Amino acid sequence: MRATVKGRVAIFQPQGFLDGNNAPSFLTIDDIKATEALNVDMLLVSLKKVIFFNRNGLDVFIRLLQDIRTKKHITVGLCDYDHVKFKTINSFYGNALTFSLFRTEKIAELFASSNKSDSKTVLLYNEDASQRSAMAIELFDYGHNPIIAQSKKEFDEKKQTVDLYYAIIEDTYLGMFGQKIATRVTGNAIIYTIANFLDAEIGDTFNIAYHNNSLNAGFRLFIFDAYKVVSMNVHALNFFTKLASSAAEYNATICFVGLTFEKTPISFKNDLEDAGMMFFDNMDDILKNKELMQELGGSSSASTKQTRTLTKALVNELPRFIDATVSTITMMTNATAIKNALNVQTLDIKESKNQFASSIGFYGDVDGLIILVFPKNIAKKACELLIGEETDDEEAILDSLAEFVNIIGGRAKSLLGEHKQHVDITLPRTYGDIDSLMQIAQHKKGVQVDLSFEGSNFIFFLTR
Repeated sequence: MRATVKGRVAIFQPQGFLDGNNAPSFLTIDDIKATEALNVDMLLVSLKKVIFFNRNGLDVFIRLLQDIRTKKHITVGLCDYDHVKFKTINSFYGNALTFSLFRTEKIAELFASSNKSDSKTVLLYNEDASQRSAMAIELFDYGHNPIIAQSKKEFDEKKQTVDLYYAIIEDTYLGMFGQKIATRVTGNAIIYTIANFLDAEIGDTFNIAYHNNSLNAGFRLFIFDAYKVVSMNVHALNFFTKLASSAAEYNATICFVGLTFEKTPISFKNDLEDAGMMFFDNMDDILKNKELMQELGGSSSASTKQTRTLTKALVNELPRFIDATVSTITMMTNATAIKNALNVQTLDIKESKNQFASSIGFYGDVDGLIILVFPKNIAKKACELLIGEETDDEEAILDSLAEFVNIIGGRAKSLLGEHKQHVDITLPRTYGDIDSLMQIAQHKKGVQVDLSFEGSNFIFFLTR
Protein backbone atom coordinates (compact mmCIF):
# COMPACT_ATOMS: atom_id res chain seq x y z
CA MET A 1 0.00 0.00 0.00
CA ARG A 2 1.15 3.52 -0.73
CA ALA A 3 -0.12 6.61 1.01
CA THR A 4 -2.31 9.22 -0.66
CA VAL A 5 -0.64 12.58 -0.15
CA LYS A 6 -2.55 15.87 -0.01
CA GLY A 7 -0.27 18.81 0.63
CA ARG A 8 1.91 17.46 3.41
CA VAL A 9 -0.66 15.05 4.85
CA ALA A 10 -0.14 11.38 3.98
CA ILE A 11 -3.06 8.97 4.47
CA PHE A 12 -3.08 5.16 4.28
CA GLN A 13 -6.49 3.59 3.59
CA PRO A 14 -6.76 -0.12 4.48
CA GLN A 15 -10.07 -1.90 3.94
CA GLY A 16 -11.99 -4.91 5.19
CA PHE A 17 -11.10 -6.58 8.49
CA LEU A 18 -8.23 -5.53 10.79
CA ASP A 19 -7.86 -8.26 13.37
CA GLY A 20 -4.11 -8.55 13.75
CA ASN A 21 -3.72 -11.37 11.26
CA ASN A 22 -4.25 -9.55 7.99
CA ALA A 23 -3.36 -6.03 9.12
CA PRO A 24 0.36 -6.36 8.28
CA SER A 25 -0.51 -6.96 4.64
CA PHE A 26 -2.09 -3.51 4.47
CA LEU A 27 0.86 -1.55 5.85
CA THR A 28 4.41 -2.81 5.65
CA ILE A 29 7.86 -1.64 6.62
CA ASP A 30 8.47 -0.85 2.95
CA ASP A 31 5.42 1.44 2.95
CA ILE A 32 6.74 3.23 6.02
CA LYS A 33 10.19 3.64 4.48
CA ALA A 34 8.62 5.05 1.33
CA THR A 35 6.63 7.52 3.43
CA GLU A 36 9.74 8.55 5.38
CA ALA A 37 11.15 9.88 2.14
CA LEU A 38 8.11 12.12 1.66
CA ASN A 39 8.12 15.69 2.97
CA VAL A 40 4.99 15.35 5.15
CA ASP A 41 4.14 16.68 8.59
CA MET A 42 1.16 14.40 9.28
CA LEU A 43 0.75 10.64 8.70
CA LEU A 44 -2.68 9.05 9.23
CA VAL A 45 -4.47 5.73 8.75
CA SER A 46 -8.04 6.11 7.48
CA LEU A 47 -10.72 3.77 8.85
CA LYS A 48 -13.27 4.80 6.22
CA LYS A 49 -13.26 1.41 4.43
CA VAL A 50 -12.57 -0.72 7.50
CA ILE A 51 -15.53 -2.98 8.30
CA PHE A 52 -14.20 -4.39 11.57
CA PHE A 53 -11.13 -3.87 13.76
CA ASN A 54 -9.89 -5.01 17.14
CA ARG A 55 -7.04 -3.92 19.41
CA ASN A 56 -4.55 -6.30 17.80
CA GLY A 57 -5.38 -5.00 14.35
CA LEU A 58 -4.91 -1.37 15.33
CA ASP A 59 -1.73 -2.10 17.27
CA VAL A 60 0.04 -3.09 14.05
CA PHE A 61 -0.54 0.37 12.61
CA ILE A 62 0.09 2.23 15.84
CA ARG A 63 3.51 0.65 16.37
CA LEU A 64 4.58 1.52 12.82
CA LEU A 65 3.19 5.05 13.11
CA GLN A 66 4.94 5.64 16.43
CA ASP A 67 8.23 4.48 14.93
CA ILE A 68 8.00 7.07 12.19
CA ARG A 69 6.85 9.75 14.64
CA THR A 70 9.95 9.13 16.74
CA LYS A 71 12.17 9.51 13.69
CA LYS A 72 10.47 12.46 12.02
CA HIS A 73 8.66 14.23 14.91
CA ILE A 74 5.41 14.50 12.94
CA THR A 75 1.76 14.06 13.91
CA VAL A 76 0.47 10.50 13.51
CA GLY A 77 -2.92 8.95 14.12
CA LEU A 78 -6.23 7.68 12.78
CA CYS A 79 -9.03 9.42 10.85
CA ASP A 80 -12.40 8.80 9.17
CA TYR A 81 -14.47 7.02 11.81
CA ASP A 82 -17.86 7.46 13.48
CA HIS A 83 -18.78 8.10 17.12
CA VAL A 84 -18.97 4.39 17.96
CA LYS A 85 -15.48 3.72 16.58
CA PHE A 86 -14.14 6.76 18.45
CA LYS A 87 -15.48 5.37 21.73
CA THR A 88 -14.09 1.92 20.89
CA ILE A 89 -10.59 3.27 20.21
CA ASN A 90 -10.66 5.21 23.48
CA SER A 91 -11.73 2.07 25.36
CA PHE A 92 -8.82 0.15 23.80
CA TYR A 93 -6.10 2.64 24.75
CA GLY A 94 -7.46 4.77 27.61
CA ASN A 95 -4.64 6.77 29.23
CA ALA A 96 -2.15 5.19 26.80
CA LEU A 97 -3.69 7.10 23.87
CA THR A 98 -0.66 9.04 22.61
CA PHE A 99 -1.59 9.30 18.91
CA SER A 100 -4.10 11.71 17.35
CA LEU A 101 -7.66 11.01 16.27
CA PHE A 102 -9.43 13.12 13.62
CA ARG A 103 -13.05 12.31 12.86
CA THR A 104 -12.63 13.26 9.20
CA GLU A 105 -9.82 13.95 6.79
CA LYS A 106 -11.20 17.48 6.40
CA ILE A 107 -10.75 18.07 10.13
CA ALA A 108 -7.24 16.58 10.06
CA GLU A 109 -6.16 19.01 7.35
CA LEU A 110 -7.09 21.95 9.59
CA PHE A 111 -4.39 20.80 12.03
CA ALA A 112 -1.65 20.52 9.39
CA SER A 113 0.56 23.60 9.61
CA SER A 114 1.61 23.33 5.96
CA ASN A 115 -2.00 23.40 4.72
CA LYS A 116 -2.66 26.98 5.79
CA SER A 117 -5.17 28.78 3.60
CA ASP A 118 -7.92 31.31 4.12
CA SER A 119 -9.16 31.53 7.70
CA LYS A 120 -11.87 28.95 8.40
CA THR A 121 -14.53 29.37 11.09
CA VAL A 122 -15.00 26.08 12.93
CA LEU A 123 -17.10 24.95 15.88
CA LEU A 124 -15.13 22.99 18.46
CA TYR A 125 -16.07 20.86 21.44
CA ASN A 126 -14.34 18.28 23.59
CA GLU A 127 -15.43 17.32 27.10
CA ASP A 128 -11.77 17.47 28.17
CA ALA A 129 -10.85 21.13 28.83
CA SER A 130 -7.17 20.40 28.09
CA GLN A 131 -8.08 19.03 24.68
CA ARG A 132 -10.36 21.99 23.93
CA SER A 133 -7.53 24.39 24.71
CA ALA A 134 -4.91 22.44 22.77
CA MET A 135 -7.11 22.28 19.67
CA ALA A 136 -8.10 25.94 19.88
CA ILE A 137 -4.46 27.02 20.18
CA GLU A 138 -3.34 24.98 17.18
CA LEU A 139 -6.27 26.12 15.04
CA PHE A 140 -5.67 29.71 16.05
CA ASP A 141 -1.96 29.39 15.32
CA TYR A 142 -2.81 28.10 11.85
CA GLY A 143 -4.90 31.17 11.08
CA HIS A 144 -8.38 29.74 11.71
CA ASN A 145 -11.22 31.07 13.85
CA PRO A 146 -12.32 28.42 16.37
CA ILE A 147 -15.64 28.91 18.14
CA ILE A 148 -15.24 26.97 21.39
CA ALA A 149 -18.30 25.45 23.04
CA GLN A 150 -17.72 25.22 26.79
CA SER A 151 -20.44 22.60 27.38
CA LYS A 152 -22.19 19.80 25.50
CA LYS A 153 -25.46 21.73 25.72
CA GLU A 154 -23.89 24.83 24.16
CA PHE A 155 -22.27 22.68 21.46
CA ASP A 156 -25.56 20.93 20.59
CA GLU A 157 -27.29 24.31 20.28
CA LYS A 158 -24.61 25.93 18.12
CA LYS A 159 -24.14 23.02 15.75
CA GLN A 160 -27.77 23.34 14.65
CA THR A 161 -26.65 26.30 12.49
CA VAL A 162 -24.30 24.10 10.50
CA ASP A 163 -23.98 26.58 7.61
CA LEU A 164 -22.04 29.00 9.83
CA TYR A 165 -19.04 26.68 10.07
CA TYR A 166 -16.52 25.24 7.67
CA ALA A 167 -16.29 22.20 9.96
CA ILE A 168 -17.74 20.98 13.25
CA ILE A 169 -15.03 19.34 15.34
CA GLU A 170 -16.06 16.60 17.76
CA ASP A 171 -14.84 13.07 18.51
CA THR A 172 -11.32 14.37 17.86
CA TYR A 173 -8.22 14.04 20.02
CA LEU A 174 -4.74 15.57 19.78
CA GLY A 175 -2.02 13.16 20.86
CA MET A 176 0.60 14.45 23.27
CA PHE A 177 3.08 14.65 20.41
CA GLY A 178 1.17 17.24 18.43
CA GLN A 179 2.39 20.79 17.89
CA LYS A 180 2.90 21.41 21.58
CA ILE A 181 1.96 20.13 25.02
CA ALA A 182 -1.68 21.01 25.69
CA THR A 183 -1.94 24.42 27.34
CA ARG A 184 -4.78 26.35 28.91
CA VAL A 185 -5.25 29.35 31.21
CA THR A 186 -7.35 29.27 34.36
CA GLY A 187 -7.43 32.22 36.70
CA ASN A 188 -4.26 33.61 35.10
CA ALA A 189 -2.35 30.41 35.80
CA ILE A 190 -1.02 28.55 32.78
CA ILE A 191 -1.73 24.83 32.97
CA TYR A 192 0.31 22.35 30.94
CA THR A 193 -1.06 18.83 30.52
CA ILE A 194 1.50 16.03 30.44
CA ALA A 195 1.01 12.27 30.35
CA ASN A 196 2.56 8.80 30.16
CA PHE A 197 6.30 8.24 30.67
CA LEU A 198 8.40 11.41 30.68
CA ASP A 199 11.90 11.19 29.27
CA ALA A 200 14.28 13.30 27.17
CA GLU A 201 11.54 13.83 24.57
CA ILE A 202 9.83 16.31 26.92
CA GLY A 203 12.42 18.81 25.71
CA ASP A 204 11.07 18.44 22.15
CA THR A 205 7.35 18.51 22.95
CA PHE A 206 7.48 21.33 25.50
CA ASN A 207 7.48 24.70 23.72
CA ILE A 208 10.12 26.57 25.70
CA ALA A 209 9.84 29.69 23.52
CA TYR A 210 6.12 29.83 24.26
CA HIS A 211 6.81 29.39 27.97
CA ASN A 212 9.43 32.15 28.06
CA ASN A 213 7.16 34.54 26.19
CA SER A 214 4.34 33.73 28.61
CA LEU A 215 6.66 34.85 31.40
CA ASN A 216 7.30 38.06 29.49
CA ALA A 217 3.53 38.50 29.00
CA GLY A 218 3.09 38.55 32.77
CA PHE A 219 2.23 34.99 33.78
CA ARG A 220 3.76 33.97 37.10
CA LEU A 221 2.06 30.68 37.97
CA PHE A 222 2.57 27.53 35.89
CA ILE A 223 0.91 24.23 36.76
CA PHE A 224 1.72 20.83 35.29
CA ASP A 225 -1.42 18.68 35.20
CA ALA A 226 0.34 15.35 35.82
CA TYR A 227 -2.58 13.06 36.70
CA LYS A 228 -1.83 10.83 33.68
CA VAL A 229 1.95 10.69 34.16
CA VAL A 230 3.12 7.14 34.83
CA SER A 231 6.76 7.88 35.63
CA MET A 232 9.77 9.96 34.60
CA ASN A 233 13.48 9.36 34.20
CA VAL A 234 16.51 11.48 35.05
CA HIS A 235 16.39 13.31 31.69
CA ALA A 236 12.92 14.64 32.47
CA LEU A 237 14.06 15.48 36.01
CA ASN A 238 16.91 17.58 34.62
CA PHE A 239 14.52 19.35 32.26
CA PHE A 240 12.12 20.35 35.05
CA THR A 241 14.99 21.39 37.33
CA LYS A 242 16.30 23.80 34.67
CA LEU A 243 12.77 25.07 34.06
CA ALA A 244 12.39 25.87 37.76
CA SER A 245 15.70 27.73 37.80
CA SER A 246 14.67 29.98 34.89
CA ALA A 247 11.26 30.60 36.50
CA ALA A 248 12.98 31.84 39.66
CA GLU A 249 14.50 34.70 37.64
CA TYR A 250 10.95 36.00 37.12
CA ASN A 251 9.74 35.25 40.66
CA ALA A 252 7.45 32.68 39.05
CA THR A 253 6.12 29.48 40.63
CA ILE A 254 5.90 26.03 39.02
CA CYS A 255 3.67 23.32 40.50
CA PHE A 256 2.90 19.66 39.83
CA VAL A 257 -0.63 18.43 40.44
CA GLY A 258 -1.62 14.78 40.65
CA LEU A 259 1.87 13.33 40.22
CA THR A 260 2.32 10.01 42.03
CA PHE A 261 5.59 8.40 43.03
CA GLU A 262 4.70 4.73 42.75
CA LYS A 263 7.09 4.29 39.81
CA THR A 264 9.08 7.52 40.07
CA PRO A 265 11.86 7.69 42.69
CA ILE A 266 10.82 9.79 45.69
CA SER A 267 14.27 11.36 45.51
CA PHE A 268 13.12 13.08 42.29
CA LYS A 269 10.42 14.88 44.27
CA ASN A 270 13.03 16.02 46.81
CA ASP A 271 15.27 17.33 44.03
CA LEU A 272 12.40 19.21 42.38
CA GLU A 273 11.29 20.71 45.70
CA ASP A 274 14.87 21.85 46.29
CA ALA A 275 14.69 23.56 42.86
CA GLY A 276 11.58 25.45 44.00
CA MET A 277 8.74 23.34 42.58
CA MET A 278 5.62 22.61 44.61
CA PHE A 279 3.38 19.51 44.64
CA PHE A 280 -0.38 19.24 45.11
CA ASP A 281 -2.72 16.26 45.04
CA ASN A 282 -5.71 18.05 43.49
CA MET A 283 -6.11 20.96 41.06
CA ASP A 284 -8.85 22.50 43.18
CA ASP A 285 -6.38 22.84 46.04
CA ILE A 286 -4.82 25.65 44.00
CA LEU A 287 -7.48 27.02 41.67
CA LYS A 288 -10.23 27.37 44.28
CA ASN A 289 -7.97 28.99 46.83
CA LYS A 290 -7.69 32.63 45.73
CA GLU A 291 -5.32 33.58 48.54
CA LEU A 292 -2.98 30.76 47.56
CA MET A 293 -3.22 31.76 43.88
CA GLN A 294 -2.16 35.25 44.89
CA GLU A 295 0.68 33.96 47.03
CA LEU A 296 2.01 31.56 44.37
CA GLY A 297 2.07 34.18 41.66
CA GLY A 298 -1.37 34.11 40.10
CA SER A 299 -1.24 37.85 40.54
CA SER A 300 1.63 39.73 38.95
CA SER A 301 4.99 40.03 40.60
CA ALA A 302 7.89 42.06 39.34
CA SER A 303 10.25 40.58 36.83
CA THR A 304 13.94 40.58 37.65
CA LYS A 305 14.86 40.06 34.02
CA GLN A 306 16.72 42.87 32.31
CA THR A 307 14.37 45.11 30.33
CA ARG A 308 14.63 44.48 26.59
CA THR A 309 14.94 47.42 24.23
CA LEU A 310 12.74 48.15 21.24
CA THR A 311 14.07 47.08 17.86
CA LYS A 312 13.64 48.72 14.47
CA ALA A 313 12.14 45.50 13.11
CA LEU A 314 9.43 45.57 15.78
CA VAL A 315 8.60 49.26 15.34
CA ASN A 316 8.35 48.74 11.57
CA GLU A 317 5.46 46.32 12.21
CA LEU A 318 3.57 48.81 14.40
CA PRO A 319 0.95 49.68 11.72
CA ARG A 320 -0.06 46.04 11.41
CA PHE A 321 -0.48 45.63 15.16
CA ILE A 322 -2.55 48.82 15.32
CA ASP A 323 -4.65 47.70 12.34
CA ALA A 324 -5.32 44.32 13.96
CA THR A 325 -6.37 45.96 17.23
CA VAL A 326 -8.55 48.72 15.80
CA SER A 327 -10.29 46.54 13.20
CA THR A 328 -11.10 43.87 15.80
CA ILE A 329 -12.51 46.34 18.33
CA THR A 330 -14.52 48.04 15.59
CA MET A 331 -15.88 44.69 14.44
CA MET A 332 -16.80 43.60 17.97
CA THR A 333 -18.27 46.90 19.28
CA ASN A 334 -19.35 48.83 16.15
CA ALA A 335 -17.38 51.78 17.53
CA THR A 336 -15.12 53.95 15.34
CA ALA A 337 -11.56 54.54 16.55
CA ILE A 338 -9.88 57.94 16.74
CA LYS A 339 -6.10 58.11 17.23
CA ASN A 340 -5.20 60.85 19.71
CA ALA A 341 -1.44 60.44 20.29
CA LEU A 342 1.57 58.22 19.58
CA ASN A 343 4.72 58.35 21.71
CA VAL A 344 7.78 56.26 22.54
CA GLN A 345 7.73 56.04 26.34
CA THR A 346 7.03 53.84 29.33
CA LEU A 347 3.39 52.87 29.83
CA ASP A 348 1.41 55.87 31.11
CA ILE A 349 -2.15 55.27 32.35
CA LYS A 350 -3.64 58.52 33.63
CA GLU A 351 -6.95 57.03 34.78
CA SER A 352 -6.61 53.64 36.49
CA LYS A 353 -10.20 53.29 37.72
CA ASN A 354 -12.84 51.47 35.67
CA GLN A 355 -10.17 49.88 33.50
CA PHE A 356 -9.29 46.32 32.60
CA ALA A 357 -6.09 45.30 30.84
CA SER A 358 -4.60 42.37 28.99
CA SER A 359 -1.20 41.39 27.59
CA ILE A 360 -0.30 38.91 24.88
CA GLY A 361 3.19 37.89 23.78
CA PHE A 362 4.41 36.97 20.31
CA TYR A 363 7.67 35.51 19.06
CA GLY A 364 9.31 34.33 15.87
CA ASP A 365 10.68 36.61 13.15
CA VAL A 366 9.90 39.47 15.54
CA ASP A 367 9.17 39.19 19.24
CA GLY A 368 7.49 41.42 21.73
CA LEU A 369 4.46 42.13 23.86
CA ILE A 370 1.16 43.90 23.24
CA ILE A 371 -0.53 45.52 26.24
CA LEU A 372 -4.11 46.73 25.87
CA VAL A 373 -5.92 48.87 28.46
CA PHE A 374 -9.70 48.76 28.07
CA PRO A 375 -12.39 50.96 29.56
CA LYS A 376 -14.77 48.59 31.31
CA ASN A 377 -17.66 49.60 29.03
CA ILE A 378 -15.73 48.43 25.93
CA ALA A 379 -14.75 45.20 27.71
CA LYS A 380 -18.41 44.61 28.60
CA LYS A 381 -19.51 45.18 24.99
CA ALA A 382 -17.00 42.65 23.72
CA CYS A 383 -18.06 40.22 26.44
CA GLU A 384 -21.73 40.53 25.51
CA LEU A 385 -20.95 39.66 21.90
CA LEU A 386 -18.87 36.62 22.84
CA ILE A 387 -21.22 35.09 25.40
CA GLY A 388 -24.48 36.34 23.92
CA GLU A 389 -25.82 38.12 26.99
CA GLU A 390 -25.18 41.05 29.33
CA THR A 391 -23.25 40.43 32.52
CA ASP A 392 -21.62 42.36 35.36
CA ASP A 393 -19.66 39.32 36.52
CA GLU A 394 -16.05 40.55 36.51
CA GLU A 395 -14.62 37.05 36.17
CA ALA A 396 -16.80 36.35 33.13
CA ILE A 397 -15.84 39.69 31.58
CA LEU A 398 -12.12 39.01 32.08
CA ASP A 399 -12.47 35.52 30.59
CA SER A 400 -14.22 36.98 27.55
CA LEU A 401 -11.61 39.74 27.38
CA ALA A 402 -8.95 37.05 27.06
CA GLU A 403 -10.83 35.52 24.10
CA PHE A 404 -11.19 38.98 22.60
CA VAL A 405 -7.44 39.67 22.88
CA ASN A 406 -6.77 36.21 21.42
CA ILE A 407 -8.68 37.33 18.33
CA ILE A 408 -6.58 40.50 18.14
CA GLY A 409 -3.40 38.44 18.46
CA GLY A 410 -4.55 36.07 15.73
CA ARG A 411 -5.41 38.92 13.41
CA ALA A 412 -1.98 40.49 14.00
CA LYS A 413 -0.35 37.12 13.31
CA SER A 414 -2.23 36.85 9.99
CA LEU A 415 -1.35 40.41 8.92
CA LEU A 416 2.32 39.82 9.71
CA GLY A 417 2.19 36.55 7.77
CA GLU A 418 0.94 38.38 4.70
CA HIS A 419 4.18 40.40 4.86
CA LYS A 420 6.38 37.30 5.28
CA GLN A 421 6.83 37.74 9.04
CA HIS A 422 6.04 34.52 10.88
CA VAL A 423 5.17 34.73 14.58
CA ASP A 424 3.48 32.55 17.20
CA ILE A 425 1.39 33.98 20.03
CA THR A 426 0.94 33.17 23.71
CA LEU A 427 -2.37 32.98 25.51
CA PRO A 428 -3.47 36.37 26.89
CA ARG A 429 -2.96 37.42 30.50
CA THR A 430 -5.77 39.59 31.92
CA TYR A 431 -5.68 42.13 34.75
CA GLY A 432 -8.66 43.14 36.86
CA ASP A 433 -6.73 46.10 38.24
CA ILE A 434 -4.10 48.37 36.75
CA ASP A 435 -1.71 48.07 39.71
CA SER A 436 -1.08 44.41 38.85
CA LEU A 437 -0.34 45.36 35.26
CA MET A 438 2.11 48.07 36.26
CA GLN A 439 4.17 45.63 38.31
CA ILE A 440 4.95 43.90 35.02
CA ALA A 441 5.11 46.89 32.67
CA GLN A 442 6.37 49.86 34.66
CA HIS A 443 9.97 49.67 33.44
CA LYS A 444 9.26 48.60 29.86
CA LYS A 445 9.82 51.20 27.16
CA GLY A 446 7.58 50.93 24.13
CA VAL A 447 5.29 52.69 21.69
CA GLN A 448 2.08 53.96 23.32
CA VAL A 449 -0.87 54.83 21.11
CA ASP A 450 -3.81 56.59 22.80
CA LEU A 451 -7.11 55.87 21.06
CA SER A 452 -10.72 56.68 21.74
CA PHE A 453 -13.85 54.70 20.90
CA GLU A 454 -17.10 56.67 21.24
CA GLY A 455 -15.44 58.99 23.74
CA SER A 456 -13.87 56.21 25.80
CA ASN A 457 -10.08 56.22 26.03
CA PHE A 458 -8.18 53.08 25.07
CA ILE A 459 -4.43 52.44 25.27
CA PHE A 460 -2.37 50.30 22.91
CA PHE A 461 1.20 49.65 24.04
CA LEU A 462 3.81 47.72 22.01
CA THR A 463 6.97 46.71 23.83
CA ARG A 464 9.43 43.88 24.40
